[in-house]
Parts: sequence; structure tokens; C-alpha cells
Amino acid sequence: MELKEVVPWGRLASEYIRMFALTPQDMNGRILDCAGGPSSFTAEMTRQRKSVVSCDPVYQFMTEEIRTRIDETYPRMMALNETNRGRFRWEEFGSPTQLGQMRMRAMGLFLEDFPEGKAQGRYVVGELPCLPFSAGSFDLALCSHFLFTYSELFSTEFHAESILEMTRIAVEVRVFPLLTAFSGELSPHLSVVMDTLRNHGHDLEVREVEYEFQKGANKMLVVSGKGS
Repeated sequence: MELKEVVPWGRLASEYIRMFALTPQDMNGRILDCAGGPSSFTAEMTRQRKSVVSCDPVYQFMTEEIRTRIDETYPRMMALNETNRGRFRWEEFGSPTQLGQMRMRAMGLFLEDFPEGKAQGRYVVGELPCLPFSAGSFDLALCSHFLFTYSELFSTEFHAESILEMTRIAVEVRVFPLLTAFSGELSPHLSVVMDTLRNHGHDLEVREVEYEFQKGANKMLVVSGKGS
């Protein structure tokens, strides 16, 4: 990975809790934020003495390099949100400007925690579909706004292999959302990926959640079961 390829965009722990319908019991387990990028979920949960690890290839870079890249790409992301304003629900976030402030807050919390967190092992360099963790390392693996979101960039096989890999290292996997970015349409990979997971012996559920920013993006895929 080259840093110039990265478009960092972080989300807050309060969003994660709603996106993934996290219960107090969930948050007391061992959690992996897979493809976590500059979201602040790990930083915020660590402050609450929760066991959360985040994994992303961007963690190979230094703090100031990531900060610079955030500053470089922020105007682009703001422009995209303004251009696609009609595809989102603004009741909670108010406006693209207010959303941008929230995203910068999340990424600021991440940057504050990143140097110490990386040294302590809660920010791990790694990427799907091959994660650097042993089998059963986590109770729950979360993947936010990566799988299915970028369906045009990654194949059906990549999606299936990635979720199977997460089931290897976690008891349960949750992926949100199930729509491709900005389209409002279900990922074309979803049905085939679900068939593949069932064929490997996993139990599946498409569960509605309370969080909905992109219109129609209010469902997550829950994968459990031992598999084969």
C-alpha cells in the first residue's frame, strides 16, 4: 500500500455501537475492528477499559504521515458528501459541515491514541483476506464501510474469503452496511457470499439496526457458527 491511495474517514464509537447493535455484553468481549482505519472506536473503548484491537494496512505509516493524508483528503470527502447530499439522512448530522466536524473529531481521537496504542499492540498492521491473528483470538469481529461498500473494487471471491477469514479468528462477525457506496443498492456480491458462507456451515442473519445515515443502509450481516 502507498499512503497516497488511502482516503481516511473515521467514525465515532457511538456510531459503531448503533451500526453493529453492540450490547454491554458484546463490549465486554474481545473485539476486532477490521479495516478500522482512523476511526476512534478502539481509542474510545480503550479509555473504558474494553479489549479492542484494530487492524488496517494504514497502520504501517507514522502518525504525522496519516495526519497529513487526512488533511489532504478531507476537502475531497467534504465535496463528495455535498455532491451526494440527497443520498443521506441529515436529521442526526445536520449538514455536511457538521458531519465533517464529527469525522475530524473521530480521527483526532484516533491520532491521539495511535502512537501509544500501536506500541501496546492495539493497532496492528494487516489486511483482508489474510489477518495476522491466531484462530479464535476474538469474540467479535466488526467490519465497517469496507466490505460490500467498495463492491466495484473487490471481487465476490475477495468478499467471501475475507469474511471466512474473520470467522477463523472470531466467534461472530458483523459487517455493515450491505449497500455499495453512494448507490443505494445492495452489493451485487451479497447473495453469492451468503451462499458460500452457508456452504461452509455458518449461520447467517441480515439484521436491521437503528443507525441509518446513507438512505437504506440500516442492515448488517451477522455470521456465526463453527463453519468447516
